[in-house]
Amino acid sequence: MNVIYEDNHLIAVNKTSSEIVQGDKTGDTPLSEIIKQWLKDKYQKPGNVFIGVPHRLDRPVSGVTLFAKTSKALERMNEMFRNGEVRKTYWAIVANRPPKQEDELVHYLVRNEKQNKSYAYDSEKPDSKKAILAYKLIAQSDRYFLLEIDLKTGRHHQIRCQLAQIGSPVKGDLKYGFSRSNPDGGISLHAQKVAFIHPVSKKEIEIVAPILSPDKLWQILIDNKICRH
Repeated sequence: MNVIYEDNHLIAVNKTSSEIVQGDKTGDTPLSEIIKQWLKDKYQKPGNVFIGVPHRLDRPVSGVTLFAKTSKALERMNEMFRNGEVRKTYWAIVANRPPKQEDELVHYLVRNEKQNKSYAYDSEKPDSKKAILAYKLIAQSDRYFLLEIDLKTGRHHQIRCQLAQIGSPVKGDLKYGFSRSNPDGGISLHAQKVAFIHPVSKKEIEIVAPILSPDKLWQILIDNKICRH
């Protein structure tokens, strides 16, 4: 477990693509439980430790994952995520160049619970939820492209679904049409940064998660990005 931020109210972890945020049918130990144990040991706390989950990353996605250490912080962070007051920046590697250098995508997503998959439409459908993101192409190698994504809403599989809809599925994402899986079983989508006003101290907080993936392509693209600016 890689802790990248901690104060009295919040703790953030740089999640790997194999870790899960909350318990699921696999029975694997979720990060929420691992953090509870870590805090218990670190502060030698007797009894139960509180950990709340204000937002979730899909299992195959890596990057900043935020947890609340107090119920007050959880309540306020839940509200801030709901109201779009948390700025979420993602990086995604795709093999197909998107139609534009940068663009705002607006779709209506319908979630299929049985398939654990979302479908994107250009117009409103029954039970659909409006999904908005902005992307820009920030680097490229001979075969791949690195996109920076500003996620405006937080829908089920939103980035994966919307990028697939414009013909640029995330590398390794078989569920949304990429041709083959990544060796580590994850997908090349990384929650690179979250920024928000702290729910208690009211200070501006920015938490950045470095790329930990063993996939060398990330570093190649990041180096290309540095060259371009």
